[in-house]
Amino acid sequence: MTRQILVTAALPYANGPLHIGHLLEHIQTDIWVRYQRLAGNHCTWVWADDAHGTPIMLRAQAEGISPEALIEKVKASHEADIQDFLLSPNVFHTTHSEENRELATLIYNRLNDGGHIVKRTIKQLFDEQESMFLPDRYVKGECPNCNSADQYGDNCEKCSATYDATELKNPISQVSGKTPVLKDSEQYFFALSKFGDMLKAWTTSGTLQNEVANKLKEWLDSGLQDWDISRNAPYFGFEIPNAPGKYFYVWLDAPIGYIAAHKHLGDKEGFDYLDTWKPDSDHEVYHFIGKDIANFHCLFWPAMLENAGFRKPNGVFCHGFLTVDGAKMSKSRGTSITARTWLDHMSPEYLRYYYAAKLNDSVTDLNLNLEDFITRVNSDLVGKVVNIASRCAGFITKKFDGKLSTDYPAAEQNNYDQMISTQQIILDYYEQREFGKAMREIMLLAEHANTYINDAEPWVKIKQDDQQQAVQDICTVSLNYYRLIITFLSPVLPELATKTEKFLNTKLTLESLKSPLVNHSINAYKPMMMRVEDKQVQAVLEATKESAGPEAAAPASQAASTQDIPPIMDTIEIDDFSKLDFRIACIVDAQPVEGADKLLQLTLDIGLEQRNVFAGIKSAYKPEDLIGRHTVMIANLKPRKMRFGLSEGMVLAAGPGGSDLYILSPDEGATPGMRVK
Repeated sequence: MTRQILVTAALPYANGPLHIGHLLEHIQTDIWVRYQRLAGNHCTWVWADDAHGTPIMLRAQAEGISPEALIEKVKASHEADIQDFLLSPNVFHTTHSEENRELATLIYNRLNDGGHIVKRTIKQLFDEQESMFLPDRYVKGECPNCNSADQYGDNCEKCSATYDATELKNPISQVSGKTPVLKDSEQYFFALSKFGDMLKAWTTSGTLQNEVANKLKEWLDSGLQDWDISRNAPYFGFEIPNAPGKYFYVWLDAPIGYIAAHKHLGDKEGFDYLDTWKPDSDHEVYHFIGKDIANFHCLFWPAMLENAGFRKPNGVFCHGFLTVDGAKMSKSRGTSITARTWLDHMSPEYLRYYYAAKLNDSVTDLNLNLEDFITRVNSDLVGKVVNIASRCAGFITKKFDGKLSTDYPAAEQNNYDQMISTQQIILDYYEQREFGKAMREIMLLAEHANTYINDAEPWVKIKQDDQQQAVQDICTVSLNYYRLIITFLSPVLPELATKTEKFLNTKLTLESLKSPLVNHSINAYKPMMMRVEDKQVQAVLEATKESAGPEAAAPASQAASTQDIPPIMDTIEIDDFSKLDFRIACIVDAQPVEGADKLLQLTLDIGLEQRNVFAGIKSAYKPEDLIGRHTVMIANLKPRKMRFGLSEGMVLAAGPGGSDLYILSPDEGATPGMRVK
């Protein structure tokens, strides 16, 4: 019986481009979806942008556009990357949709009618100068868990702890720069604490990986707390019914976006999405997510579904984070690589294969080792797989009019059957998301095929008149091995599979593999995949580094004339200069300053401490492009009280001003706190 499967991936956030960390999950999802389709199952992948929340508002404000315009622009960017990275969702929607508004309202009303929504007055941070409650991302302070400075009011980027904004130490409003006060605010809560027993049973039912179930057990054993699902205005999202000025917290409507995207697809294609989402449905539902959002998907989400009359997922598959060369991705090192930068220099299938070769059913982090990446792609895909076709195709087209042998060599039938017998092993590995094991099995088949060609030596036999049939048979056997291998690889390398179908003049299906391809005409061979070169990798790294800072010097035609250069100022004594303490600083955060046209608020790490500095460089830099960069600051400048807050130093920059302004950047090897002499 054909399985009816619905798959979702975590929703990319609509405030920036996709990068190779996102793609780890997206590619993992796509491989599993394509495998299910190859296996003959009806597998639908519904997906969307996560388009609500405070960061969207902040990014839109920084760009001077509306949140709606921002999410529309980002969605177009995401869709282009999705297509070019060969991802195959059936729909890519947005959580800012009428379907999602309708379903979020429906689910909320059902929870409310069931007595699972409670109103409670709590203390929240309030900006007295601006007369507003502060959303999580409008306040920063020290993490209550690890004491890291300059952390947002919802989670710590250093230790990944989640908390309430009121738990921040030394909080500062990002709107006024003032210290907020605590003030009473009525909020809406989902009574999660009532569903501990149900969730204990569900999380230990085999739905989750053991590591995830064990981690969630800590939450369950300590007792679940009710979940605050409302946020005060200003907030970009859906207003809660009958609650003016209150909005659904983004994490309430984000997972509902899965159902909304499915409904959108159903309305377009003429099926009822409820056939999948009703409690007694025999369809299967699976979520692919990162381990950092397991609590939302494995506690809050199933409790909401259970009590709103919807079915729970059959499985939630968590993966770890991506590191590059053993370290966290970094723009300054060139490793925070966007999808588009990768595509500008390299094939998406290189990365698809490397991820597949490393992925398994665990939540351990995956490391993209760039040296290993080059070696593995060239060795496996070019040296083993594509090599099979390139070694044999020429003989068929040049000597045998492009036609395979009339009959498959009887002496080789047993070997073909043995290779086919690995099919179930490989499919089982795909099903279990043990992609790395599947790739190893497939590469063993490729090694066998190459050994066969080496031993058969068709390039020797072709010179002998009485060996012509033998050469045609050798090439027929080898190209059938190639067909089988590419079919097994097709969930990972769909573009290579398409090229192979054109070359072999046949569709690649599991059913067709039951019999070898014989008495069949093929097309002339064209190179299927080129070796990846170190210079391509270096180009990706350099392009990423460049995106982290100002553009390179202007072309000669645009260079400044001497008339544009300001005159030298009055001379000073060497003792005056020696009073200045120049230090290397790392920009750990950069934010626009509300109400200031030219200022960015920088958090600078100078080794011994972190400093808050307001710099007039907004016209030249996007805040997110500065994070992680090193620069030079005057560390002993007397702090200056500004209406936005206290500025504790000065960064050095050069240029006439406006967009033509460049902060000073030290050479490679400089570290925060180092004195500049």
